Amino acid sequence: MFLSVFDLFKIGIGPSSSHTMGPMTAAARFLDELLGDDWPRPTGAKVDRLAVSLHGSLAFTGVGHGTDRAVVLGLTGLTPVTVDPDGVDEVLSQVAAAKRVCPPGHPGYHFDPAADLVLDKKTPLPGHANGMAFSAFDADDRLLLRRIYYSIGGGFVVSDEELQRMKAEGPLRGSGGKKVPYPFGNAKEMLAMAAKSGLSIAGMKRANEERHMSREELDAGLDAIWEAMRGCIERGLSQEGIMPGGLKVKRRARKLHDRLQEEWSRNRPNPLLANDWLSIYAMAVNEENAAGGRVVTAPTNGAAGVVPAVMRYWLHFHVEADQESIRDFLLTAAAVGGIIKHNASISGAEVGCQGEVGSASAMAAAGLCAVMGGTPEQVENAAEIALEHHLGMTCDPVGGLVQVPCIERNALGAVKAVTAASLAIKGDGTHFVPLDAAIETMRQTGLDMNERYKETSLGGLAVNVVEC
Repeated sequence: MFLSVFDLFKIGIGPSSSHTMGPMTAAARFLDELLGDDWPRPTGAKVDRLAVSLHGSLAFTGVGHGTDRAVVLGLTGLTPVTVDPDGVDEVLSQVAAAKRVCPPGHPGYHFDPAADLVLDKKTPLPGHANGMAFSAFDADDRLLLRRIYYSIGGGFVVSDEELQRMKAEGPLRGSGGKKVPYPFGNAKEMLAMAAKSGLSIAGMKRANEERHMSREELDAGLDAIWEAMRGCIERGLSQEGIMPGGLKVKRRARKLHDRLQEEWSRNRPNPLLANDWLSIYAMAVNEENAAGGRVVTAPTNGAAGVVPAVMRYWLHFHVEADQESIRDFLLTAAAVGGIIKHNASISGAEVGCQGEVGSASAMAAAGLCAVMGGTPEQVENAAEIALEHHLGMTCDPVGGLVQVPCIERNALGAVKAVTAASLAIKGDGTHFVPLDAAIETMRQTGLDMNERYKETSLGGLAVNVVEC
């Protein structure tokens, strides 16, 4: 099994990898299909109008997560990587006024977001909770092409046909089934390969990646990921005001950061200092994500603050931290994240927040334990501890926005990750519950979890907190 570090850590835009980045990517895929020949195009037929329907969780929380906006942006030809967060409103205003999208390389199509973008809460699509249907019509309103896509978490998008193949063949193999020297599909295999090869988890992951790119390309890509994460933290620490969406939730990271800086400069004793910094770093990222800023899936947008916060903590409090250790951190975290995605899910709409913040905390714990000198067994133990204590966590965003409880939940996920790494590094790697067992438990718990608690905002905090 091989899932690239660049599949798990993708530079994109907030507020949601599954509800924003995924639908934007799906729109781009549909545009590509329109230009292709892999569909029965009637002789002389020309596409005149486009229409999109959102289903399941995308319908229930799409507006809060910016899904409607993301689809429009995607139909203009923008992608999560190319879109300028500061120019989004202008693009949306132009489409709404013209009732038309003109993606590069296309003739231009009629598309009125008010009429042609439907949030269908009554008709779930059978493949996944995050389903969407794209349709193309000619000038006589005759349907020419219809495609169904599913956003399966972390910005990953599959077609209806691809999803059916995945279910028939087993879990997603990732990256087109590329062959690698260490194709571990679970934690048990990972540890066995590490013992046989004498390599660290980061070392095996690096060898897998370098089978398909040069060392220089890999390091440059890892550095770009960290730079985007670091930039997101810095932007989040510099902003104030009310986050969009209607809940009137205030940004807090900057004020908390300024207060900590003051304590730091005065050398005032603070036994909770490390936890405070961790929390502020994570909150800065997720406040920026909630505002639709530039973020990195880690492994999702809703959980994007955990890994960067722990990495920044590593650089802040550990004198041995350097750029090479940052790369090892990301490679180790990606190895664990790939195992979780391969055997369970990182989608809140599929398994609840245990699959998002729980997975992120396990990845961060593994990465931190590794760079602190942990053995592969200790790294696996750290990931298991972090994941085990997120099991059963629901996804119940108030108002369908990635704000409450998501922002603080990332802070606590980061704290748990550091605690898990600290506990594991003090042991010898032996422990009672294997990581694979925790992952399988998460998968089973997600299957048993009521749909109201899986990103639909129909249960939990989402219905027990009065929106002000």
